[in-house]
Amino acid sequence: MTFAYPADERTTYGALALAFLGLSSAIPTLVTAFFAGAIADRHDRAALMRGVNIVSLLASAGIAADVALAPAGRVPLPGPAGFYLPLWVLLAYPGWAAVTVTSTLFRPAFNTSIPRVVPSSDLARANGAIYATAALVSAGGTLVAGALLTVLPVIWALALPFLLFFGTQVALTAIEAPFAVVRTSPPRSVWTEAREGYSYLWKRRELFEITLSALVVNFFAAVALVELALYVASWLALSQGIWYGAMVSTATLGSATGFVLIARFRFEPRAGQVMIALTAVIGLALVALALVRTIWLALPVVFVYGMVPGMITTVFLSTIQATVPDAMMGRVFAADEVGSYALVPIGQYTGGLVTVLIGVQGTYLVAGGAIVLFGVCAAASFRALRHLGYRSHAHGAAGPPAAG
Repeated sequence: MTFAYPADERTTYGALALAFLGLSSAIPTLVTAFFAGAIADRHDRAALMRGVNIVSLLASAGIAADVALAPAGRVPLPGPAGFYLPLWVLLAYPGWAAVTVTSTLFRPAFNTSIPRVVPSSDLARANGAIYATAALVSAGGTLVAGALLTVLPVIWALALPFLLFFGTQVALTAIEAPFAVVRTSPPRSVWTEAREGYSYLWKRRELFEITLSALVVNFFAAVALVELALYVASWLALSQGIWYGAMVSTATLGSATGFVLIARFRFEPRAGQVMIALTAVIGLALVALALVRTIWLALPVVFVYGMVPGMITTVFLSTIQATVPDAMMGRVFAADEVGSYALVPIGQYTGGLVTVLIGVQGTYLVAGGAIVLFGVCAAASFRALRHLGYRSHAHGAAGPPAAG
């Protein structure tokens, strides 16, 4: 999106275009996430994953068609004097929103299926291996896409997500075992069942504190990272798309490392303490990005930045899967996602405005410093989260018991 503008317009217009891109996906995602868990807890989860992935296939094909046709024109929008979006950029937003919405429906169905086939003693390793594999595929795809953007038209890079969605569909079609939820109470409206997830989250105070922590961290991370392309182009002074791809790929490689590495530390009895400590590291990494001016220092820093959320994700997923009843699990995952990302749209737009006011470095310093401060406050005040943990079991049921 940044490179859709001439060089003299990228800092102002490019920053806001990235913010609008985030808004076009984040708002529909939050609305969908409210119901996604209830839907996952009502239907066969394998069938649900297959259905929404087909929509992702169609949406990615639509984006590719828009880029290939590249309709000319400018659409004026509110903002700085003269702000506009190229027409082809604006038309890509709905397709991107569709992809993120279907991904939102996919996630709780997928995450609640893992403890069906994996005992609690292996949840950390299983989650780490699954998400590390996904991260490595994503990193490789991003790097290849960046290279393709450097030497070929954009349409060739857009073939990659289509192929990945197609491969996912083939894998999902091979699933034969049903993943329907065993219910012990009669079904109620989707609205009522969705609200039960929020009620459960509120009653489990330690889970509520996780969601609150994620809400704050994701807001400030969105303030900074919505401008990552601008960070590469203006702060690091690198205009070739391959360097942006290298940054994203390196962060993703860090995530893959974090997914696998954290399982080696047997975090289960101290899950809450681990998440609090890692939160502060995220902020420190953003501050470090603001202090380096060369890609060769930025790459190791962004690797650490990616690694820490990977660790947190493995801890969080494993803890929920081990301690929440199966019939409630989808709704808890969805309720946490809504709570965690509720301020992301505001953070993305705020990131554009703050960057215009104080520049890229100032934005990263403010966002990183705020996360570090919050981590310190959470360590002092989130008592329930500090005591969160569980004991894994090598034998017995693969997942938590069903509940109505």
